[in-house]
Amino acid sequence: MLRSKEAKSVLNKLKKRDSWFLCDYTINPYEGCSCNCQYCYVRGSKYGENMDEGLVVKRNLPEILEKQLKSRTRKNEYGIVVVGSATDAYIHHEQEQRMTEKILELLLKYRFPVFISTKCNLIVRDLELLRQIDQQAILPADLKDTLQRGLILSVSISTMDETISSTLEPGAIGPAERLKLVQRLKEQGFLVGVNAIPTLPFISDTEEELDRTIGAAKQHGADYILVGSLTLFGNEAADSKTLYYRFLQRQRPDLVKKYEAMYRNFTFPSKAYQQILTEKANLICNKYQIRNSIIS
Repeated sequence: MLRSKEAKSVLNKLKKRDSWFLCDYTINPYEGCSCNCQYCYVRGSKYGENMDEGLVVKRNLPEILEKQLKSRTRKNEYGIVVVGSATDAYIHHEQEQRMTEKILELLLKYRFPVFISTKCNLIVRDLELLRQIDQQAILPADLKDTLQRGLILSVSISTMDETISSTLEPGAIGPAERLKLVQRLKEQGFLVGVNAIPTLPFISDTEEELDRTIGAAKQHGADYILVGSLTLFGNEAADSKTLYYRFLQRQRPDLVKKYEAMYRNFTFPSKAYQQILTEKANLICNKYQIRNSIIS
């Protein structure tokens, strides 16, 4: 059931630019997400185990956003806006609510560049709107020469295994469909890549599986692929670590002890693991001649 509320602020300014996505701002059209990914970092008791049941739309978002964009424009504070940092911008409620569409119309009006990562096909509804943003957005001065695009698109893929994906990401389209989406967006002339974030330890982080994912991204026209580790936190019923371990116990009980040893009481795997993951990804990216970052 979709609830609504009034918001006081919707455009969030980051303390510093995100090194992955090059963004300076974030905005979320919804609270919660119908993709319902079991590993999602925003999980918790606020949304419950089924995030689709705790969804909230900010009914006054367009009015508040326009005020904030006007203010930033007057100060010449242009920067890349991530639409959907804590939700997917194209969850199934977007078909009716059209809140993402309203956000994009305002970002176009005030000429702000945009980054979107999705696991949903509904993004193709907004191709013309996205094309106008790509052509008309004003980039921050330090990105004008290196990026030269007003729009960055990504499709998220944590694993190529359809069975695992259907369990961990029940509200999203499958990996094969996401790759077709990458290809379609690229054919439309966009800068588009794959977010292999999170990559799942012992499941999709092996050299064989990374090769499979990165090779498929390249085959389907991706300009880049971002490879990052899995974040797990919390011990409550709706927390990501609890739900992810439940998935392991059901489908991969052989991995439970390995995960317990890797994560212990921490949220992230060790820096040594993350470095090894990066090195493996770099080698395979070199093999397929695909960037492991949005810009070189």
